[in-house]
Amino acid sequence: MRNFLLWFSFSLVTNGVQALAGDSNSLLDISHDGTLLACANRDSGTVSIVELATNAKRSEIAVGQHPEGVCFVGSSHQLAVAVYDDDRVILLDADNGEVTRRIEVFDEPYGIVSSADGARIYVTLDYPGQVVEIDPAAGSILRTLEAGDFARGLAISPDQSRLFITQYYTGELLAIELAKGSISDRWPGISNDNLARQVAVHPARAKAYLPHIRSRVTAVHGEGSIFPYISAVDTAAGEGTRRRRIPMDAFLANVVTANPWEAAISPDGRQFFVVFAGTDDMFACDVIDDDYREIGYRRLIRVGKNPRAVRFAPDGQTLYVYNALDFAVAAYDTKSLASKGAIAVTENPLGEEKLRGKILFYSAQLPMVGRRWISCASCHPDGQQDGRTWHNPEGLRNTQWLAGLAWTHPIHWSADRDEVQDFEHTIRGPLMQGRGLIRGQVQKDLGEPNKGLSADLDAVAAYTNSHRLPLSPHAKQGLSLAAQRGKGLFFAAETKCATCHSGPLFTDSAVKSLPMHDVGTGGDDPSEKLGPKYDTPTLLGIYRTAPYLHHGQAATLANLLTTKNQGDKHGKTSHLSPAKVDDLVEFLKALPYEDSEAAAAAAGLVKVER
Repeated sequence: MRNFLLWFSFSLVTNGVQALAGDSNSLLDISHDGTLLACANRDSGTVSIVELATNAKRSEIAVGQHPEGVCFVGSSHQLAVAVYDDDRVILLDADNGEVTRRIEVFDEPYGIVSSADGARIYVTLDYPGQVVEIDPAAGSILRTLEAGDFARGLAISPDQSRLFITQYYTGELLAIELAKGSISDRWPGISNDNLARQVAVHPARAKAYLPHIRSRVTAVHGEGSIFPYISAVDTAAGEGTRRRRIPMDAFLANVVTANPWEAAISPDGRQFFVVFAGTDDMFACDVIDDDYREIGYRRLIRVGKNPRAVRFAPDGQTLYVYNALDFAVAAYDTKSLASKGAIAVTENPLGEEKLRGKILFYSAQLPMVGRRWISCASCHPDGQQDGRTWHNPEGLRNTQWLAGLAWTHPIHWSADRDEVQDFEHTIRGPLMQGRGLIRGQVQKDLGEPNKGLSADLDAVAAYTNSHRLPLSPHAKQGLSLAAQRGKGLFFAAETKCATCHSGPLFTDSAVKSLPMHDVGTGGDDPSEKLGPKYDTPTLLGIYRTAPYLHHGQAATLANLLTTKNQGDKHGKTSHLSPAKVDDLVEFLKALPYEDSEAAAAAAGLVKVER
């Protein structure tokens, strides 16, 4: 029966009748009647509503810090927005621009979709890896469904029976059966799959398509380690069945693209588009119904700066691309692929210097990169970490979060750089092979400053140092009793945790004195060149930055305190009972429980502005 329904749906598509497409998460959405376009502006903290009859912005509504997903609710003009850093889902009326409801969620809402009838909306919580089911009419959460680890991409099947969810750091695809509210299928990728933030579902065939990258951590100097992929998954079959990975770097001869962000399938199921945020381009493709090639190249289209969303109009005749750092949506004719113009959706909220820095940070092109395969954002998208431990020339190095970086110089586990401008060495070096941003000689790491030698390099530093630390979701109601007990243990003279992880930033890292510590991990890695002493990382935000230690060998916070602290070199914790270890973990998960940057300023600590 299922195969018959799939065949019948596909026959409707191929005979020119539009099938009902499964909705997918995006920064863009278009109303069912095709009259309104909604765009979530991450940097502005707003949602823009565009009247498509005139291609003019109708309104721009403030929704909060970093909206990451937007969808129209059913066939209405009600709009739902996932506001990532405010831990909130916003409902608003797109006709009058008024916010109608604010629904609090646990943490980091990212992908958001609506059921076809508008009775339910579904939202992924990146951390801790859940999906919440919301009744938009009542503004209430009906169910919280477990969805693996770091759930981002989200789509609802055309028959409305299942949700498909991507695991951000592993590229795994999960299916949740809505009737039961539990995971029914899994389609794992391979160990190299990484940064899968979106999934698109075919309207008639049992296929899901995931844009993601490959992060092969063992490559020398990173060369050949990060490349773009589309994974085509057969969703009709069960757990562990066929999944085809399609390399986008070899899709068009020798043209390399970088950092695939979103994909879209036309309502008739025949066309497939994917945007690349690192190289500012897009592939227009045909869907191939052969269960082998899956998609066929049609054309490469150069788009604007940092494209992050792609969406078809309901009639399939127009395609919209959100060029996030142009703050504009571009329109294309889907038959001729000719440009139909651009629509300004918001003003630049960053200022000219930070905007220039962000453009360079995301660029996989010259002058930053010589071979178009990597950008700073390939490992630090939006300042976060990629969840990987890399085999760098100096040894194993776990990617760190950039939040709070301006307060915690020097940089790197080895404290080998005292300013972001020192990354000119990386830009010119074997990893990125770029032309560089300084004209002439570059000062040595930890030597005379490179600050002031290039306006572009200073702009990269300004953007890189701008990432702020959000409060921990584990401390929204204050410290729990377990966390309070853990706090006592953390600051106890006996454990010595606060000896190195001191002050409001929970680190003794300082440029002038360069305090380094041997915590017994330097001998764990035979490739280590600079150990055994390392810089003290901040503990703020540690609840979501596993794995831990410079070599990434502590999978959990409990591992960090027990099995990976042999000899009590990393604080004295061997005497702690399992219950006390749990309490200490609860305190660590609650960091930061106050505005750490305000506390740092009050303590007289110095913030690096660039």
